[in-house]
Amino acid sequence: MDFIRLDETDTVVTATRALEVGVTIEAAKTRALIPSGHKIAACDMAKGTPIRKYAQVIGYAAQDIAAGDHVHTHNVEFRATDVDYEFGTNLRPATPSGGDTFMGYQRANGSVGTRNYVAIVTSVNCSATAARMIAAHFTPEILAAYPNVDGVVAFVHGTGCGMADSGDGFEALQRVMWGYARHPNHAAVLMVGLGCEMNQIDWLLEAWGLKQGPTFQTMNIQSVAGLRRTIEKGIEKVEAMLPIANEATRTPCPVSALKVALQCGGSDAWSGITANPALGYATDLLVAQGGTGVLAETPEIYGAEHLLTARAADRATGDRLIGLIKWWEDYTERNKGSMDNNPSPGNKAGGLTTILEKSLGAAAKGGTTPLTGVYKYAEIVRETGFTFMDSPGYDPASVTGQIAGGCNLVCFTTGRGSAFGSKPAPTIKVATNSAMYNRMTEDMDVNAGAMLTDGVSLEEKGREIYDLFLRVASGEMSKSEAQGLGDYEFVPWQIGAVM
Repeated sequence: MDFIRLDETDTVVTATRALEVGVTIEAAKTRALIPSGHKIAACDMAKGTPIRKYAQVIGYAAQDIAAGDHVHTHNVEFRATDVDYEFGTNLRPATPSGGDTFMGYQRANGSVGTRNYVAIVTSVNCSATAARMIAAHFTPEILAAYPNVDGVVAFVHGTGCGMADSGDGFEALQRVMWGYARHPNHAAVLMVGLGCEMNQIDWLLEAWGLKQGPTFQTMNIQSVAGLRRTIEKGIEKVEAMLPIANEATRTPCPVSALKVALQCGGSDAWSGITANPALGYATDLLVAQGGTGVLAETPEIYGAEHLLTARAADRATGDRLIGLIKWWEDYTERNKGSMDNNPSPGNKAGGLTTILEKSLGAAAKGGTTPLTGVYKYAEIVRETGFTFMDSPGYDPASVTGQIAGGCNLVCFTTGRGSAFGSKPAPTIKVATNSAMYNRMTEDMDVNAGAMLTDGVSLEEKGREIYDLFLRVASGEMSKSEAQGLGDYEFVPWQIGAVM
């Protein structure tokens, strides 16, 4: 088959391979060279006509388009969304299922980890070097004495000072720090600051009720009396934490303890056709077991948010989601941008034309069950089921927020071939197409492209992803994890002015 029609009401179809001029497409013939994954007009469309894919509007004809034409950025116009939202009109609760388990780390506070790290968390960029040098001391040879510890990891960032001491930016950074300080994948945490920064560690301890103890310590470079002594003292503190962390062992845990961050990056036209729906199916299986899926990247649901409000468990949840959309519209306007700035050059080369088209495919990661909660960036996710977290579309910043919110596993779909990994929650990567999967087999865990090339069903691929959730949560290394990714992907979302 040379093309795929996703819905009978669509006015475009998608090429399954590169097509030359003159290939028959339903009642027309291609009038231009069509790259694989790109759209072809299935009918004549006058200028201004809505263009439909997924049975939804993805843009408007910027000029007259003839059947068989290549439909892409050169002849498609973006317009801001304008829909009448419905709330709770498409509620399809998962049929409860139980009994599945994974081997996890039961923590004293009732949370469950999928990994067992000692973390060094910085309050400000000024303490980043100290944190990295402390972590670097703990070589594989030293850690071999602690077989139940997955590593000593420094989480450093480029902010923490030169910012207001209140407001969205400050509060988001504090939530990130608290989330990493209390993350179930951390057996112990050392916080390192400079001392004079805006983002004071003591404020965090007071605001969140954090108490120091054998597995939670803090220090400031200025109080310790310099960088060298801070590194030495930090090493001593971590050395004392390691034997305690090593006492943790894996035990059978219910799947309801899993919180999976649902991500996509380097998307292409196949993302919304193969990998994202397959991940959505896996998410439904997870939710049926009482687990939690956390969708994010607010700019990448723009144009699809009406599908999510229809799944909102109640009006308040739907209203919170619409509030995020309004905030982003204002945010981009204030910064002289557009919501349609989001599709990257790589996205467009892969066949995605507008943010509306990208969002409709991206939202499929959330499956079909009710939307039970909507959260601020890095806010702790407390409801189970399918939830949403506000974040930018920039993958490292988005995943950092999801992990801070309690996600102990990440599943990341990609069409162009994103080289991403994360700590302390490992990332599973799902390829949207077989060609990329075959090029990047060392990076990709699952080939959803087999749904096109090999006739694998959505249900089979979704089950494969779900089963991999359980294996990776139990300790099997994902491919990004095996390659050591995750040390540099900690990127708190920096909101507001740098002063």
